[in-house]
Amino acid sequence: MRSVRADPRNRSLSGETRAELGRRRRNDGAHPPSTRDNGVARELRTIGERTPVAVKRHALVRRRRALGYTQESLAEALGVERSTVRRWESAESSPLPFQRPRLARLFRISTETLEDLLTVAPTASSRAERVSRALRSPSAVDLVVAAEMRSEMGNLTGRYDTVPSAALIADAGQQLNQIALLADEAPAGRVQRELRSLQADAATLMGQLVWDASQRRDHESARAYYAQSLELARHLQDPATEGHALLRTCYIALYGANDHRQGLELALQAARTTRKTSHALSGLALLHAAEAYALLGEHSACERALLGAERHLERSDGTDAGHELFTPTHFGRLAGSCYLSLGNYDKAQQFLRDTATRMAGRRKSRAIVLGNLALTTIRQGDLDAALAVFNEAVDELQGTRGGGGMNLVFRAARELRPWRGENAVQEAQDRLMALMEAG
Repeated sequence: MRSVRADPRNRSLSGETRAELGRRRRNDGAHPPSTRDNGVARELRTIGERTPVAVKRHALVRRRRALGYTQESLAEALGVERSTVRRWESAESSPLPFQRPRLARLFRISTETLEDLLTVAPTASSRAERVSRALRSPSAVDLVVAAEMRSEMGNLTGRYDTVPSAALIADAGQQLNQIALLADEAPAGRVQRELRSLQADAATLMGQLVWDASQRRDHESARAYYAQSLELARHLQDPATEGHALLRTCYIALYGANDHRQGLELALQAARTTRKTSHALSGLALLHAAEAYALLGEHSACERALLGAERHLERSDGTDAGHELFTPTHFGRLAGSCYLSLGNYDKAQQFLRDTATRMAGRRKSRAIVLGNLALTTIRQGDLDAALAVFNEAVDELQGTRGGGGMNLVFRAARELRPWRGENAVQEAQDRLMALMEAG
């Protein structure tokens, strides 16, 4: 007989011999199965439960076990067969409406919580299989597949701030190609529209990744992806997606090509495009317009743009089309950068230092804030504070290599040259060189 000693519940069986089991069967033979030795029966039932089955409602199983029920004891309490409980747990069937209140009471939960336990979350393999089937037969694609692909793109977007963009480009590029293929063959109507919208967002993400991975040097490739997104958005008459693509194009002009006037025009165009659609996007566009004004030395216009951005952002809520693009630290990050460009270092330091303390988890964005803060403290002549912030920025760039942060930290390193004779300055710059060599 197979040993089952690994589980303490099986110890009573592990020492049984065939002869002993035979004697027990002979002694119990005169009794109905229901009156036989409950201990042995319980052990056999437990072993049966551990036989691999296609369990899908894992939360339901965990709750049952946490309360000490076996499948059979729960079945007895509910007045059903054990096979019924097994089918519930494998999602082959579900409790009938009149059974659910009783099951909820036994599990000591509300009926609403029970509904959550009965929900079957799709596994990664089932999601991949659905997408694979759709790619084999694109004309049969449906909204479920579109939702799966949007979820996957959301996963890629969520990883942007924590890993190097170069590590995401292959997956993002493959996904963009798959979405484009499905969109070309999708049935007209909601499915095709959703896939075209997804294609526009995927193109924007690719532009973002390519530009960041090139340390904000490959303007041409990024612009091409944003142009694709812009064309799709206008075809769909989707102002939010159009505004986002315009805003990303603005970043290239403003922070890559250093064409501040063109950057300003694109930021204002994005703000106008999204004015009636998304307060979040309008506010973000005005924040970057404010930075463009600051880089152009137009102090009053910068202040007006900051005020307009603040008003829009205050009106944004969870239903905003651009809600996921905005974070509470955006205003402080951009305002601090504006005041740095305008030479108001005290105000810049106030915004940037406060923002840096509230950006846990957003490593690429935090590196940008710390890079600007390092520049601020250098220009204030506070070498000790500048080195502390500089080293913290290098720490954030370890493992992420964000293009914006890298550019600012290198600019700070250049501005530290007057103190290059200081050991601490040399050590800080050596750390930056080591980071580059590691990449």
